[in-house]
Amino acid sequence: MISSRTTEPVLLGAEELTCDPEREARFAESAHRILAELVAGGAALGWLEPPSRDEVARLIGHVASAARAGDAALRAACLGDRLVGFGYWLRYARPTHRPHADLEKVAVDAAAHGRGVGRTLVAALIADARRAGIETLTLDARGDNAHALRLYRSLGFTEYGRLPDFVAVGERRYDKVFCMMKLNTN
Repeated sequence: MISSRTTEPVLLGAEELTCDPEREARFAESAHRILAELVAGGAALGWLEPPSRDEVARLIGHVASAARAGDAALRAACLGDRLVGFGYWLRYARPTHRPHADLEKVAVDAAAHGRGVGRTLVAALIADARRAGIETLTLDARGDNAHALRLYRSLGFTEYGRLPDFVAVGERRYDKVFCMMKLNTN
């Protein structure tokens, strides 16, 4: 249970989260718990079924490696001693797109919704992108994810496109909404 006394999330970066294999494994296990619970509840995170522990561990390892190379930022939020959210961006791989990055995932434990965790994570990731010299930060979201879209807009992202009925969840279809934020320009 999250203590009501702990109101401000404490942010950790990739170096703190992955400084040794044991710590990285604990982080991956906590990230798996969050993702599995959210996806099981129908969250728009890119999976139809909860991801496996191994899949999440590989994802965390990939992002941590990219962060060490300067091609990503990884942030986690804790309330007390409990991981309650994480997010990351990855620099685009194509040589012509290298000045830009994509905010690929932001996940907040359902028990911490409404406590500013998502806003804190995204704001930190935006600041990390600015420091890394990213010119444009992009993201996409499922069209029915109104809370996330409202958060992104409130932080300065603008919608630049939409693919109607692009996301398939069983028989249901949702728009895929593309957003961007200009950060560093010459």
